Amino acid sequence: MRKKIVAGNWKMNTTLTEAKNLTSELKQLFSNDIKCEMVVCPPFTWLTTVSENLNNSPIKIGSQNISHQEKGAFTGETSVAMIKEAGATYAIIGHSERRSLYGETNEVIHQKLIAGLSQQLNVILCCGETLEERNAGKLEEILTAQIQLGIGEMSLEYLPQLVIAYEPVWAIGTGLTASPEQAQEAHYFIRKLLSGIFGETAANNISILYGGSCNASNAGVLFSQSDIDGGLIGGASLKAQDFITIAKSF
Repeated sequence: MRKKIVAGNWKMNTTLTEAKNLTSELKQLFSNDIKCEMVVCPPFTWLTTVSENLNNSPIKIGSQNISHQEKGAFTGETSVAMIKEAGATYAIIGHSERRSLYGETNEVIHQKLIAGLSQQLNVILCCGETLEERNAGKLEEILTAQIQLGIGEMSLEYLPQLVIAYEPVWAIGTGLTASPEQAQEAHYFIRKLLSGIFGETAANNISILYGGSCNASNAGVLFSQSDIDGGLIGGASLKAQDFITIAKSF
């Protein structure tokens, strides 16, 4: 059985007080009828506070990014060891905003993937196309490059820690959402790619999340698709009740 995961990417949002209030509310609202793994990914500055607030809670902590460097003169970067000590067990890499705004290449993202996996992090590798690329019929070409180059020569021993997130860039923060059929089509293609890399049995055990304006209203129908194993949630993860409702959508 593939793990069902709902991860909240807070991006560059929340003050310290807001982070405390949000995590306290999530902890209070969490109930045993939630049948998935919940992960919150706050800004780096709040990782320790969020981890302390969620102590003794099933909700996991994730980082929005990591450096592939272990330590040294890399101003502004944050290592795997640092985020782990702050309480994180997950990390997001390759988010479209990191690719488009900060020029992260597939090669750099691969280095981050290996850095995280080799230090026992669960790593969420993001992939997805822009509207122009989709309209030009390049969906499969883009996903193939991002998946194959991002994963690279990854050891099979890391498979249990690998999570993929499909995020159609045109549906992030726009209010637009891929139809359930469009999302399932992309997820199915990604699983075929993973089958070609790792074999069908292994690919069928890798969780693939949908990230693209997934919210409390549409999560149920999206998560009912056969190859969608959860969501990488943006804005809706900043509202505790909405995020809990999404987690209960399975």
